[in-house]
Amino acid sequence: MDFNAAIMPLITIVCSVVASGGFWTYLSKHTDKKGASTKMLLGIGHDRIIHLCIKYLERGWITHDELENLHDYLYVPYKELGGNGTAERLMKRVDSLKIMNPIPSQIKKEESK
Repeated sequence: MDFNAAIMPLITIVCSVVASGGFWTYLSKHTDKKGASTKMLLGIGHDRIIHLCIKYLERGWITHDELENLHDYLYVPYKELGGNGTAERLMKRVDSLKIMNPIPSQIKKEESK
């Protein structure tokens, strides 16, 4: 059997699938969903980052654990997804806050507000 004779039908099938409208429709819808998911994640991340930044800025201090959570687990992925400058401006202000390790009575006072 000739190698070209065996490969040609396979190439024809692959080209037919790639050229078909159904394949491109599927690919387009999949890309649109991914875009919407990314936008939703950015929106949720932005909301949470802004909320927490304002909370810590109003309080005037932040714990090491809070800063790590905000920066490493929210802000960095948000930035990698293409987040905007609003969160960046507030993060810079939060980074300048005094880092404290509150005693339990301080935490209870903050929670009751």
